[in-house]
Amino acid sequence: QVQLVESGGGLVHAGGSLRLSCAASGSTSRFNTMGWYRQAPGKPREFVATISSGGTTNYADSVKGRFTISRDNIKTTVYLQMNTLKPEDTAVYYCNFKSYSLDSWGKGTLVTVSS
Repeated sequence: QVQLVESGGGLVHAGGSLRLSCAASGSTSRFNTMGWYRQAPGKPREFVATISSGGTTNYADSVKGRFTISRDNIKTTVYLQMNTLKPEDTAVYYCNFKSYSLDSWGKGTLVTVSS
């Protein structure tokens, strides 16, 4: 099993920035994809961004140009730099770790963007 701990959420004004972090521990594989998903109140969880252990990134259209995902393979930690935040970015952000044998989720960190 893999344990994921997110941090960095908080309250910011529109146009501001936040940096989320997620550290993975436990039975991690060197070959994996880590990413971020978010869920706003009353809405389903949606994809935000992913990054493979090889560095390949994918972004949701809604965050392209504003968010940047990165990772530290030694620490097995993924980051999400969020710039030019909008009220519609408000959600609980969940970290995900996926390998050939595991698909784990963190408990989430709340991001609130005020207008």
